[in-house]
Amino acid sequence: MVRKRSSITLSISEQEKAQLEQLALAFGQTWGDNANVSKLIKAIAKGKLRIATNHDWGRDRIDTLNRALNRLKDEGYFTEALELAHLLLERSELSRPLRQEIQSWVDEPGEPWRVQLEGFIRRDRPFRLAYQDAADRIWSFTVRYASIERHEDRLYLDCWCDQTEGNRDIEVLKHNWSLRLDRIPAEAVISPVEGLWQPGLSYVDIELHLLNHLAMAYRAKTKADQVNEWLPEQQIRRVVRRVHNTFWFFREVRRYGADCVVVGPAAVRDRFVQDLEQAVQNYR
Repeated sequence: MVRKRSSITLSISEQEKAQLEQLALAFGQTWGDNANVSKLIKAIAKGKLRIATNHDWGRDRIDTLNRALNRLKDEGYFTEALELAHLLLERSELSRPLRQEIQSWVDEPGEPWRVQLEGFIRRDRPFRLAYQDAADRIWSFTVRYASIERHEDRLYLDCWCDQTEGNRDIEVLKHNWSLRLDRIPAEAVISPVEGLWQPGLSYVDIELHLLNHLAMAYRAKTKADQVNEWLPEQQIRRVVRRVHNTFWFFREVRRYGADCVVVGPAAVRDRFVQDLEQAVQNYR
């Protein structure tokens, strides 16, 4: 007895029929050499072919999800981060550098050193740490103070180390390093070392003068600002900021533009002026 098959009628235009036939050919759903729309629909119904959403995600959505991915990685939520990473890798909208970055992390997502690192910090115990910089060079640091801090959209290990070679900060801050957590190799071995734990990072107090609208709108940095006073005769706000790393300090005050003057100490002021002059030179 011949089994009776159900049939459906598609109400489509000639153009839509042609498009379906092109899809059938593209996915090998043919009868002989001809496209077979019925076979295409059966393949979709049986799950042999899957219908995906349109690849029309905008740059803002991609950037937001990538920031969320980095936050999950930084906070140690690796299972959730992997799920989000796989979702992003399915999208054709990713730029090649971003795709390579995410894929590299998916290939080696583990951070077995993280718990060990936090244990050393809690016990105030000096340790030795391997680190891979942006140029893929491996460094070894003897760490005598450390804390995990967020700078902009990533977590860093802000630490006081014996080593100063390669540190381009001012002399008094050369023992301070700010190391991206995601650049600590997954296979890194953290080992204890002898010696004392430092009470904190080295620091320098920097004086700023804030002008115009910024002088009125400025909100004090409660942990860092040692002085925050209004000088009515000069119509400026005087701020003395305790700084551990001039790289992050310069990134912040550049946003203030001409409404912020770095007064001193001279080593910091001169370096900031050099950076500004180099920026202007780049536009020439």
